[in-house]
Amino acid sequence: MAKKVIKKKKKKVFKQVSSGKAYIKATYNNTIVTLADPSGNVLSWSSAGLCGFRGPKKATPYAASVIVKDAVSKAGGYGLRDVHVFVRGVGSGRESAIRSLNANGINILSIKDATPIPHNGPRAPRPRRM
Repeated sequence: MAKKVIKKKKKKVFKQVSSGKAYIKATYNNTIVTLADPSGNVLSWSSAGLCGFRGPKKATPYAASVIVKDAVSKAGGYGLRDVHVFVRGVGSGRESAIRSLNANGINILSIKDATPIPHNGPRAPRPRRM
C-alpha cells in the first residue's frame, strides 16, 4: 500500500499596501465596492448580493454600509489605511458607502465623482408609469 503524501498548506502572503483606491458603483438596484492598490490591482471587493441581500434591499444605504465593512475586513491583511475614492452612479448607497469607509478605519484622501454622463448618446428609456 502506498503512503499518503501530505502537503502542507502555505499561508497566503499579503503584500503591504498603505494607500490605495476605493471604487464605489452605486446603481438603483445594487452597490458594488472594490478596494485596489495604487496601480489598480484589486485587493478585495464586495456587493449587496454577496452579503446576503436580495431584491429591493440591495439598493438601501444600510446594505452599502455592510458591503463596505465586508470589503474592508477582506482587505485587512494588506494594511490598507488611506484611499482615494472614486464614486460612480446615482444610487441610494452612494453617501452611505463613503461614510462607512471612514467609520471602518479607512482614511479618505480625496473623493472623485466618476459618474458617466452621455454627450447625447442613444435615446433614453421612457419613464415608468406607476
